Amino acid sequence: MTSGDLQAVEIKAFVPAQDFVLSLRFYQTLGFTIEWSSDELAYIRHGDTSFLLQNFFVKEHAHNFQMHILVKSADEWHRRFESLGIAEEFGIAISDLQDRPWGMRDFTLVDPSGVLWRIGHSLGAP
Repeated sequence: MTSGDLQAVEIKAFVPAQDFVLSLRFYQTLGFTIEWSSDELAYIRHGDTSFLLQNFFVKEHAHNFQMHILVKSADEWHRRFESLGIAEEFGIAISDLQDRPWGMRDFTLVDPSGVLWRIGHSLGAP
């Protein structure tokens, strides 16, 4: 086996869902594509990024689970979510945009299962 055979190609998180059907609809509304799904698992993609949504829920796990997505413009994503009324439609929280001391401009949203998503873009070196 050569060293090239030992290179990782991709890594995916298994994101928990309390109400699997509601979570599928939530992520589609955000602009993600459901590439494949069964009753227990869905492969969800946005551009070159992806994760696996699982029909599995333990409150303590879900409410401690966090995802981060690096985008070209957090401002545009935030504007889009506000214009779609995501918070009202799904009863979730979306924070205001903030410039962070670690060189990111971001905001958070909490999905219907309690998973926290941090969506941001780089401001350059902190």
